[in-house]
Amino acid sequence: MSLPYRRLLAAAVVLTSGACTSAPPHAAPVLTPQHPPRDVVQFPSEPIEAVSAPFPVPRFVRPAFPAVSFDIRDFGAIADGKTKNTTAIAQAIESATKAGGGSVVVPVGRWLTGPIHLQSNINLYLARGAELLFSTDFSDYLPPVFTRWEGTELYGYSPLIYATDCVNVAITGTGKLIGQGEAWFPWKKSRTAAEQLYELAAAGVPVKDRVFAAEGGLRPSFIQTVSCKNVLIEGVTITSGPFWTIHPVYSENVIIRRVHVETDGPNTDGCDPDSSKNVLIEDSFFSTGDDCVVIKSGLNEDGWRVGRPSENIIVRRLHGERGHGGVVIGSEMSGGVKNVWVTDSEFIGTDRGLRIKTMRGRGGTVENVFYENVRHTDLRMMAVELTTSYGSSNVTPKTQAVPTIRGIHVKGFTTHGSARAMEITGLPEQPISDLTFEGVEIASELGVSCTECRGVRFSHTKIIAQRGAPFQLNGAQDISFDDSCSAPWRECIERVGRTSSELRVDGSLLP
Repeated sequence: MSLPYRRLLAAAVVLTSGACTSAPPHAAPVLTPQHPPRDVVQFPSEPIEAVSAPFPVPRFVRPAFPAVSFDIRDFGAIADGKTKNTTAIAQAIESATKAGGGSVVVPVGRWLTGPIHLQSNINLYLARGAELLFSTDFSDYLPPVFTRWEGTELYGYSPLIYATDCVNVAITGTGKLIGQGEAWFPWKKSRTAAEQLYELAAAGVPVKDRVFAAEGGLRPSFIQTVSCKNVLIEGVTITSGPFWTIHPVYSENVIIRRVHVETDGPNTDGCDPDSSKNVLIEDSFFSTGDDCVVIKSGLNEDGWRVGRPSENIIVRRLHGERGHGGVVIGSEMSGGVKNVWVTDSEFIGTDRGLRIKTMRGRGGTVENVFYENVRHTDLRMMAVELTTSYGSSNVTPKTQAVPTIRGIHVKGFTTHGSARAMEITGLPEQPISDLTFEGVEIASELGVSCTECRGVRFSHTKIIAQRGAPFQLNGAQDISFDDSCSAPWRECIERVGRTSSELRVDGSLLP
């Protein structure tokens, strides 16, 4: 590790240790406002609608904040879109923290800033007409902070908005966060840093020695909370981030609602719950350059070392457009993913609807996923993809650790206009198992492909395929079709490749 990196790391450890009880980077001595706080925020207090999930979930409760506001103008902020207000915002946050918490108000105007580091009991409130514009000077995002990048821990560039080890943090209001991520997009062209990070993690190099803070390397997330509890992101519009947009890591009781996310560019996912627990995403709009919502839990060796699953993830009343996937799990899922419920949502023009993707070398288990009452229109590829043969990983795994996908339940699912209905691809040594499809209706060019799958039930499922049989089976075992083959079964079901057996249509075993 080079000497400059060691110096950056030393600074990072000092500045990020206990971040919710000490001043954030760039903070000057705390200023006292010249006049009383103005525009006191009336923080919403209506309760979150109870969740009746297919698995036990605790009630989601908003974080509470003192009814006092700290206007960034009182700390010298200037709304000209050119003056950096990083220090003024940091001072407002520090003053609010010393007062016991409250709302830091960004009023109407166009405010340029570097990274914002939240602390406990702070609500960053963007008034209607407020625009927070984030700097494209990469040095503003140094010194490095502890973060997780594509499932691996390191010290890297600060996320644009960052909180670590905090309790009760929020980003609310009806203003806009503008990431200016286009400045970071050229970094996508080089995978050297990603490969180096993976090599260090696979070799067991301590996290403190994994420092990646050189231009052209690893792009930061837009909003990242690390090991935080009681997180709320509500009402804001978020555009043009450099990388993943909303990224809760090791966080619990996370509520994301009524957000409007529009991103373009590589890897600009909408929301990435990452080894987090009890997460609610609701009543939101995502139009993204990558997946709309994608659930993660760590990459290979580093994911196993941390060993924290993502669990109890609720997605409801979501509208998604353009993304690669509507709701996706993986491919970084080595810590496991369990208890996911997606309901009452719609996706238009995405590549896929439900996608679970992993590969040999990941290990880990994805289970207990419920995908109900979801509508799709004009999907570019397929409605459902479940695969343990994902082929687009950024790194080559060091082992052949076999992943598991099981207990996936799809109900009340409709789509029209996809290239293929479903593609289910397991491994010979570990078939994808325990799948149910009930009340599904798909019109597509090609039907369902089920390879190395076991224990699959199609009930009241209608597959209208323009070409070929509605169902194509390869190495499939224990498959039932109940009221799902309207044509003679030989026209409905095609056996290819490896022997498929224990096939039943309306209770009758096929020869």
